[in-house]
Amino acid sequence: MAPELSTAHRVVRWDLPGHGGSAAGLVGAGATVGDLAGLVLRLADSLGVERFAYAGVSLGGAVGLHLALHHPERVSSLAVICSSAHFNGSKPWEERAELVRREGLAGLAESADARWFTPGFAVPRLVDDHRNADPEAYAACCDALAAFDLRDRLAEISVPTLLIAGREDPATPPAHLREIADAVPGAALVEIPGASHLAPAERPEAVLTALRTHFSGGALRGMEVRREVLGDAHVDRAQSRQTAFTARFQDFISRYAWGEIWTDPTLARRERSMITMTALVAHGHYDELAMHVRAARRNGLTPEEIGAVLLQTAVYCGVPAANSAFAVAQRVLAEEDGERA
Repeated sequence: MAPELSTAHRVVRWDLPGHGGSAAGLVGAGATVGDLAGLVLRLADSLGVERFAYAGVSLGGAVGLHLALHHPERVSSLAVICSSAHFNGSKPWEERAELVRREGLAGLAESADARWFTPGFAVPRLVDDHRNADPEAYAACCDALAAFDLRDRLAEISVPTLLIAGREDPATPPAHLREIADAVPGAALVEIPGASHLAPAERPEAVLTALRTHFSGGALRGMEVRREVLGDAHVDRAQSRQTAFTARFQDFISRYAWGEIWTDPTLARRERSMITMTALVAHGHYDELAMHVRAARRNGLTPEEIGAVLLQTAVYCGVPAANSAFAVAQRVLAEEDGERA
């Protein structure tokens, strides 16, 4: 996923202490999420990075929440993936830390697939990394999770925030991400179907699309405009039908059509609606026409003005095309009258 993001962003990945190439001695017993956040800031300082967008999974997501709360001047935007503002109390993590200090990580690695992925899915390399982590550093990370709880301060987070939940995640279920989304002003929540706790590994395209949209200002504005013009119900249906196969296309629509074209102030939205309806009639896209007749009403066109646009298409697109278009528009306008009644 980092290579794909790096086409538009400078991407810096960091390992938890004692994981991958990160030194185990960076933290010790009794470590906190704040300690880990401090390591991230030290890394950014060493690279000359003053302000950055941040995305983190699980404990990494908790680090992102801490950074956004305590160092908002350093974080331009935040994505919290399969994480939480709390991790179900201290006891389970204290017990896990004690177990790992006593027996190492081999036993936990054996159950990693069940904790991280949906049944039948596995990434052996990630499990091997888990098994090979330094036990003391891993236990210190458990200590950090045991002490972490930001629920009463979430409303203080002011940076643009995206929450990504794996719909089948037992460790940090969607309800945990929804709790953050409901508390952080302006936060957005995306649920990834068919994904458990390591959603970026299991559904990389879907997570990548969400991150691209969030970290691209045009895409974020594009989604806002798309909802304003087409309505929440339509956009929610489109999002719910999104799959790994269609994810890049949905991202393209949000970034290009809605984030660049529809946001261009040269033309008013009502003018864009007129042009769009004409183009749809010309190409016979009547299902799309129905959607954009509704959009035209949202953009301020009256039924009489919509009729005038369609009458114009009879001259330049042909009477049969206009005839079909009038039938579609009449049905949509009648449905809208019925909804208002």
